[in-house]
Amino acid sequence: MAESFELNSRISNSSEVRLFRAPGRVNLIGEHTDYNDGFVMPAAIDFCTWVKVSPRPDRMVSVFSWNFKELVEFSLDDSALAPRGHWSDYVTGVAVTLDRAGLKLRGADLEIRGTVPIGAGLSSSASIEVATGLALLANSAYAVNPVELARLCQSAENDFVGMRCGIMDQFISCHGQEGKALLLDCRSLEFKHLPLSADVRLLICNTMVKHELAGSEYNQRRAVCEAGVQHLAQRIPGVRALRDVTERDLELHASELPELVYRRCRHVISENTRVQKAAVALEQGDLDSLGTLMNESHLSLRDDYEVSCAELDLMVELARPLPGVFGARMTGGGFGGCTINLVKAAHTDEFRSTLTQRYLKVAGVTPEIYVSGAAAAAGEAIQ
Repeated sequence: MAESFELNSRISNSSEVRLFRAPGRVNLIGEHTDYNDGFVMPAAIDFCTWVKVSPRPDRMVSVFSWNFKELVEFSLDDSALAPRGHWSDYVTGVAVTLDRAGLKLRGADLEIRGTVPIGAGLSSSASIEVATGLALLANSAYAVNPVELARLCQSAENDFVGMRCGIMDQFISCHGQEGKALLLDCRSLEFKHLPLSADVRLLICNTMVKHELAGSEYNQRRAVCEAGVQHLAQRIPGVRALRDVTERDLELHASELPELVYRRCRHVISENTRVQKAAVALEQGDLDSLGTLMNESHLSLRDDYEVSCAELDLMVELARPLPGVFGARMTGGGFGGCTINLVKAAHTDEFRSTLTQRYLKVAGVTPEIYVSGAAAAAGEAIQ
């Protein structure tokens, strides 16, 4: 990928030109828990965003996307910069966030090329944010530790773009490790890398649909969780987020909550338990137990959190009986996008062929199926 980027580069080569990459991610288990201070278990994937950067003598940022064939320019001194519902919002947001954090940026020419499927729930947004952040910081001779970079990129998406995401996506892009998943405590940001067997592959199945209500529904789910916390915090000491509520606590106060709030909270609380069990399963190499937990997670997302859709449910139902499949579930925000399937490596080709044919027959759409291992974190690439 670095080579093909080089061949199509608009930026002339010089000692000041640098190239950075940041991976997308797939979440094995722990969906919609990150913004509730909970636990998640993502892995970085082999699809990423590349950003080439060279310095400018002014405070302008010129960014060209090879994916969209568009050029966008803005001034870092423009106090009126605002989102406009465009792919460039992620670049502008990161630049604005870094600059306002006291990291006075130098102007830059940027080129961006991404291989993370857009709108598939594989965090193309965090990938472009982290790669852009690394490029802009290096271009201005700043060194920022990966945790702080993840925080800044999350802030850009929350406060500039307007998506109230948790920190999981940016964190795994900054902390991925080849061959390993990552258990992350989204409150303390303590994390542990967990080994993924070399005998399994992550098969990510794109339903090829993305329903328009995804963004608004995401923010609504967050608001409902916050309403649940507000109620429970008045009755249970020490509750700051759903992370602090046990399943027993929730059942004791279930009758006091509206049915919808209760079910949303039940998903998050039970999902936190599943993530912690999944971590134990991975450490013990117990892929059967991990698969069972993934299956349970999908049911909870479908029935309690209601962020699945017919296409995701179909993809999961078709995948589970196939040879070599340990577990299957939706991954990402929901309402379309992808499923994640943990599959024995020896069955990869059979899985792809069979699932493609069966999904096409029922849904009338040919899915895209991506095969990935767990990939390394973002960083500078050798040109």
